[in-house]
Amino acid sequence: MSDEVRKQEKREKLEKAGGSSGDVAEGAACTVLIGPALLRFADGVQDWRRRDCFPALEQYLYGASRDRVCLLFGLQRTGKTTMMRQAIARMSSDDVGRCAYIKVAPTDGMDKLNHDLKTLNSLGYRYVFLDEVTLAENFIDSAALFSDVYAAQGMKVVLSGKDSLGFWLALGEELYDRAYTIHTTFIPFRESSRLLGLHDLDAVIRSGGTLRVREADPNDREHTRDMVPFQNAMSTRRYVDTAISQNIQHSLACYQGGSHFRHLRDLYYANTLADAITRVVEGMSGAYLLDVLTHRKVTQAWDPALPVCREAVSASLEAILEVRHQELRDMGVTDTHVREIREYLQALELLEDSPIKTTDPDTKPAECVLFTQPGMRYCQVLALVQEMTGESAFAAVPERERNVVCDRILEAVRDCLMEDIVLLETVKAAKAHQKVCRLQFAQGAYDMVVYDGQRDCCAIYEITHSDKVSPEYFADAEKLDQTAYRFGPVVRRWVLYRGQTLSAPEDGVSYCNVEEYLEALPEIAFDNLPGRPQAQPDGSTPK
Repeated sequence: MSDEVRKQEKREKLEKAGGSSGDVAEGAACTVLIGPALLRFADGVQDWRRRDCFPALEQYLYGASRDRVCLLFGLQRTGKTTMMRQAIARMSSDDVGRCAYIKVAPTDGMDKLNHDLKTLNSLGYRYVFLDEVTLAENFIDSAALFSDVYAAQGMKVVLSGKDSLGFWLALGEELYDRAYTIHTTFIPFRESSRLLGLHDLDAVIRSGGTLRVREADPNDREHTRDMVPFQNAMSTRRYVDTAISQNIQHSLACYQGGSHFRHLRDLYYANTLADAITRVVEGMSGAYLLDVLTHRKVTQAWDPALPVCREAVSASLEAILEVRHQELRDMGVTDTHVREIREYLQALELLEDSPIKTTDPDTKPAECVLFTQPGMRYCQVLALVQEMTGESAFAAVPERERNVVCDRILEAVRDCLMEDIVLLETVKAAKAHQKVCRLQFAQGAYDMVVYDGQRDCCAIYEITHSDKVSPEYFADAEKLDQTAYRFGPVVRRWVLYRGQTLSAPEDGVSYCNVEEYLEALPEIAFDNLPGRPQAQPDGSTPK
């Protein structure tokens, strides 16, 4: 759209929205934007790239359904308010004249919102966006007001808020079967690549998980100081405190008059709940780093020439984690508390259980929890690694050699995080007839197995941060037989790595650049390279 056409369209919308409706905003109990003020609020975002879930918002706004509200459900800085502004900016002149945006403040209660919605409805407004609605007193216990009264009369009501746990609780009560949910927390690599121009998986590993990530220039402190959640330990803790810990605490305090704290009640009244939640999140990243150092395959190649052995590094980390665990115990945090906190972290969609299978049905697979915001986990791990290098195990190690050890550890962490990202995004892209998992053997594992239930066969994957891979990873005949017994014939062996995608297999192994693979999802590279036609069961390729 040319600038001239855009200006003309804006003038028409302003004229259409001018009218006498300005009195509504002036007499409103809350902050209500309509007419020219609404257009100014939405101005400037119409050319921004839109999230993959944005069409679902417009489908709700202009669809025929009634009696339901729309929830923009996600953690902070995942594009909820921007989506609202984009939806308003794309409206026709007629629709924007019947649209209002309400910015809810902590002092606004449901009585004030009801007053404003009643007024807007009587004047023929049909589209209402309520931002930060979870701040409203009694929102969770009274949320059905929006669906049962106003959506039932034909209003399209879009709700968004920082306390996404409040939406989760409301969906179990007041808004059960009365809401469409649009989830924004999980941002896959292909979407980060499209929205932010980031085609580098390392950038996503280091600071990904929101729509604000680190610039290529690490010295651009003016840009990163306030805008990037995951740039260092301090910014990451601030994000966890506000977006997660206070999110959970505020939602529980507002739900059923604060009677739903369960075992977390004692921590809340001791004023330690939010701090405990933050420490639990950090503790999970500490456990992840310990797993990298003691179990994950990347540590098996620890260079014996390094000045500190891997066992000494692991022991140093265990000592740090034990101190932190003791601090939690001193706060009165029990295993029951931790279980309930993790339940809420999953409700916020920060955590995903990693799908792990074993070849022995009697063997319980190792627990592995994935973070949907990899930058959070990486920054927390980085802070731990930096703390470790100041411990006694490194006392006699020169600074340069300490840096070498740190780099080796962080390389291992990036390798494992890359595995986790590929596994999580493949799971979310899988079709109903496909199953995705990490396959654990008595010794070793396949990083990923994709089973095709329609064809009763599978593909196996090695995922590595390196740009050079040996095909020996797939040379173990016993592992191949065990895999085939459980998942059918192994029709393709894949390596997803940092090197170039090869047009043809080498030694029976196909090599694909991991970033190309992730950008090609949701099409899963099974028999063919990403973006190419899938082979048919008889081996032919569709034309």
